[in-house]
Amino acid sequence: MTTKNVLSSGCQLPQSFWQALVQLRLEPAAVLRHANLPESWCLDDTVVMSPSQLFAIWDAVEALSGDATSGIRMVTETSTSKHMLAFLAATYAADFRDGLTRLARFKRMCSPDRLCFEKEGEQLIVTVEWPVGTPPEPYIAVEASFALLLEVGRRGTGKHILPVSVDLRRTPPASSHHGEFFGCPVRFGAQRDRLVLNSTDLDLPFPAHNPELLRMLTPALASAVDDIESHASLSARVKATLKLMMTAGRTDIGSVARELALSPRTLQRKIAAEGKTFRVLLAEARNELSRELLNVRGIEVKEVAYLVGYQDTNSFYRAFRGQEKVTPGTWRRAHRSKLT
Repeated sequence: MTTKNVLSSGCQLPQSFWQALVQLRLEPAAVLRHANLPESWCLDDTVVMSPSQLFAIWDAVEALSGDATSGIRMVTETSTSKHMLAFLAATYAADFRDGLTRLARFKRMCSPDRLCFEKEGEQLIVTVEWPVGTPPEPYIAVEASFALLLEVGRRGTGKHILPVSVDLRRTPPASSHHGEFFGCPVRFGAQRDRLVLNSTDLDLPFPAHNPELLRMLTPALASAVDDIESHASLSARVKATLKLMMTAGRTDIGSVARELALSPRTLQRKIAAEGKTFRVLLAEARNELSRELLNVRGIEVKEVAYLVGYQDTNSFYRAFRGQEKVTPGTWRRAHRSKLT
């Protein structure tokens, strides 16, 4: 399992984060006050903060809750439908490996850290890596990340997946809740946080696997299917196919050609005959799908960027502004009356 080292330059928190705090009986505004940050931040999912500010929020959560497992609880006590869209999509992946890959890809867009996966024999070692010079990540934040990955596997497979082991920098807490959640040996006071999984668990299928999930979630993707099945031009069919495939991170001409039962060379030749190039069609498909997804209430801007295949939100903002002359947020506000 590999992930591209493409990182966001700042940190963003989805609305599901603040909703999870409410589940813990914490007031988001109180958490922000404790962190010496603007209380309004919990109302604006476009706020980009520094790692230090993000860490201050996590420290405030643990301090105000008085619970060393509050990060884990934020994950486990949130229903799948209330989690961020990427978590929901991950639970409908083909298998645990696919689910982890989807979450790791989305995480790179929301924060400059990345999930690192290293295979050693029959084990997969998961660690979190931040840019050089970043202060140590709060214990609670790392544990929430590990819990999120494990919950995707447990909810996706319907099985109580158990890690091989977990290493945590945290000193041993008074309760045994960490061990109860992970269900494996937990070594506290470690030099580095590590989640170790059985490689065989990664191949466990997700019974609810649905490659057409996003088609059902958004009218934009559903209309793409109609475009493919209609007697549209090849360029239109290519764009419709790209809209369906880019949500899974596939935007290469080889994959599109296979979907349309053509060779890549033939596809390129036929596109050229219509006066287009594959690169142009990809840009048009991304822009069209971006606008369609921005018209869907409940999907955050950074999730739109993820769904249309961008590896970081800055690239999405630049591309969208280049096409529409305004930022995605401004475009959405201008069309807010049309949101469904």
